Amino acid sequence: MEKIFVFDTTLRDGEQSPGASMSLEQKYELAIQLSRLGVDVIEAGFPISSPHQFEACKTISAKVKDTTIAVLARALEKDIDSASEAVKAAARPRIHTFIATSPLHMKHKLNKDPDSVVEMAVKAVKYARNKVAEVEFSPEDATRSEISFLRRIIEKVIDAGATIINIPDTVGYAVPEEFGGFIKAIREGVPNIDKAIISVHCHNDLGLGVANTLAGVKNGARQIEVTLNGIGERAGNAALEETVMAMYVRKDLLPFTTNINTHLLYNSSKMLSNIIGFPIPRNKPVVGENAFAHESGIHQDGVLKKRETYEIMTPESVGREMSKIVLGRHSGLHGFKTRLIELGFSLPEEDMKKAYERFLEIADRKKEVYDDDLFVIVSEQIGEIKQAFVLDYFSIQSGNTSVPTAAVRIRVKDKLEEEAATGDGPVDAIFKAVDRVTNIKTKLTEYIVQAVTPEKTAMGEVSVTLKIEEKTFIGRGASTDILEASAKAYINALNRYMTVTQLTAKD
Repeated sequence: MEKIFVFDTTLRDGEQSPGASMSLEQKYELAIQLSRLGVDVIEAGFPISSPHQFEACKTISAKVKDTTIAVLARALEKDIDSASEAVKAAARPRIHTFIATSPLHMKHKLNKDPDSVVEMAVKAVKYARNKVAEVEFSPEDATRSEISFLRRIIEKVIDAGATIINIPDTVGYAVPEEFGGFIKAIREGVPNIDKAIISVHCHNDLGLGVANTLAGVKNGARQIEVTLNGIGERAGNAALEETVMAMYVRKDLLPFTTNINTHLLYNSSKMLSNIIGFPIPRNKPVVGENAFAHESGIHQDGVLKKRETYEIMTPESVGREMSKIVLGRHSGLHGFKTRLIELGFSLPEEDMKKAYERFLEIADRKKEVYDDDLFVIVSEQIGEIKQAFVLDYFSIQSGNTSVPTAAVRIRVKDKLEEEAATGDGPVDAIFKAVDRVTNIKTKLTEYIVQAVTPEKTAMGEVSVTLKIEEKTFIGRGASTDILEASAKAYINALNRYMTVTQLTAKD
């Protein structure tokens, strides 16, 4: 079977999801996991966009050696210079340059005529090719571009040295039959296309990202650009786990193979979810909690008799073979560390010790500690951000005949600040008390509670979305006490705001 190269852009396009920004440490940890997963290319970021992006790309390039590291650059020399510097330590560096090619974008965004756009593209590819051996070119908004113009610019950039031609459905406008025909027209209409790999990058605005990606593959594309959990701009991108498993399950219609170790899909998905604070929808294909759950009596009967009656893939094939009870309060550091390694985590020694201390706290509260508990515990380490505010203590008075009142004590730098407030409920009271300490004007736009492990002693996970200064910040907190988890999530979002504010000030 022909190989399909997997180009993962979780760290670049995926991070552009509102509220999904990651610290340098988080990006590095996720890059290691992506390398373990078997992706062929990691797009580490957009170096010129900020010093933080540059440093993240530089760190990943220097430390992740088993995978091609790509970085994004506009068709401008200053972008390409920054990209070249950021990726120079990579074992296999790639510069991914792009320019808009649709009439709409050329006129209203670039204010350039088609000839000028071709000239800029060729110049950029030549410039990048003199800095790295591998250059990828993308005609932005390709699916709303004129096919004759696309063929022309693609032929020119291949002559200039591009060896990967990516066709992005930038705004998720195409439908599968149309997109497949589009790729076929390029494959058959560009004279020198045999000198390059055709790639596809499909957004999910109409829910067709995966379908369009597969249509592209069937018509000649041999690289797919995807993200874990399908995160990305607006409605996101084609999901890596869904696209890969579609080829895995339907080999009869999609006779292709990838380097992806499918047994690591679930752990990779959970790691990303915990890092950015985006809960995985229960009905999410492949990795959602309901993906292998059966409630209907007819379905249950069929699955018990023969699993294939209602399951087209096994939970084990995507890494869902979790032990029921993994660790307990009597487990030592060695056993804890071994299980984390099995789950794909590689924490520095100091963070490992902190995670183990947190594990012991959880183990003292509940009899059984599950893998999902471990994901939450570890995410508190790899997901650690600048702690401008630290919850030291909280107390709640509430009841059906009394006004909910919360008192909080928060460490602000080296000083403990205490405040109290009333609210419509205990959670609202906690949030208002925190607001009094931090003096940050916020608007709560989303509050989600879910149990991440089973039974009465479940770890509760809270995700909050705050609007601060017209920007979105997502916070997560976990505890066996849902009020404590709520307080942690709210403060986590405020700390993300403070971190971004400090980074912006440095930039």
